[in-house]
Amino acid sequence: MALALLVPGGSGQLGGDIARRASEAGAVVRAPGSGDLDVTQAGQVIAAVRELAALAKDEGHQPMVINAAAYTAVDDAETDEQRAFAVNADGPRGLAAACATTKVPLVHLSTDYVFSGETDRPYEPDDALSPRSAYGRTKAAGEAAVLASGARAWVVRTAWVYGAGGKNFVNTMMRLEAERDTLSVVNDQHGSPTWTSDLADGLLELAGAIVDGRAPEPQALHCTGGGETTWYGLARAVFEELGADPERVQPCTTAEFPRPAARPAYGVLSNASWRAAGLTPLRDWREGLTAFMAAQRAEV
Repeated sequence: MALALLVPGGSGQLGGDIARRASEAGAVVRAPGSGDLDVTQAGQVIAAVRELAALAKDEGHQPMVINAAAYTAVDDAETDEQRAFAVNADGPRGLAAACATTKVPLVHLSTDYVFSGETDRPYEPDDALSPRSAYGRTKAAGEAAVLASGARAWVVRTAWVYGAGGKNFVNTMMRLEAERDTLSVVNDQHGSPTWTSDLADGLLELAGAIVDGRAPEPQALHCTGGGETTWYGLARAVFEELGADPERVQPCTTAEFPRPAARPAYGVLSNASWRAAGLTPLRDWREGLTAFMAAQRAEV
C-alpha cells in the first residue's frame, strides 16, 4: 500500500532526502520545515497529524510519520538545554501522543549521543543509555517519551550524518580543503558516517515493513553506514574523493581540540537489530561517501 507521509523537519538535509525518496516511490508527502510545523507547539502537531490521517483516508494510502525534526547544535545545547529539550523531548512526546490518538505509526530519529561512548564494541539498542552531553540527554528523553507513548512507534538511532546542502563534517572538509594547506582532525573518536540518502532509503524500507505487518514490535533500532572510522579517517577519505593529497590531513587528539560538549569516543552502533528485523543494512560508509561525492559532482 502506498504511503501518505508526514516528515517534520522536512527542510533539513535528512528530511529533504526522506521526502525526495518517498515521492520518487509514489508516496504522498508533506515535509514541513520548522517554520510551517513547530513540533514544540502541540496545536500545530495535532492538526498536522489529523490532516495526515484524513489525507491518507481520502487517497487510500497508509499514514506514516517519520520525525526528522531535531535540535542538533550539540555545543549550543550546553547553554541552551531548555530549548534543546523542548525540540528533542517535548516535541516528540507531543507528536507520539497525536500519533497514538489517530493510530498513525511513528518512526523517530535519534543518535549515538545517548550512549557514553566508553566501550570497545558497537552499541546494541538495549545497551544502557548514559549520555554525556545536554544534546544526548534531550535525545534520550525524547526516545523514552516516544517509546512510552502507547503509539506504534519505532526509534531509529543513527550517527555521523551528512548530506547535500547542510552543515555537516563532510561539507566542512570539502570547504576547508580549498581554503587551507593542512588540517588537524581528531583521530580518537570512532563512528560510522551515514549519507542521508542511504539513511532515507533505510527508513522508508522500515516504513514499508510497518505497513505490510513485517516490522518487529515497536522498539529501538540502529541504522548507520557500515563499518567504522575516525573523523581523521573520514577527512582523509573526503580529500581522496576530491583528488587532493590526504597527507594534508594531520591527526590530533580530542584533548587538543576541546569543545563545550563531550563527544562519544566510541559511537559505533551495531546493525544486528536492523538485520534481525529483516531490513537491508546500509552500504559501507566508504562506498556511501563515494556515491555522495559523485552525486555532488553531477549537480555542478
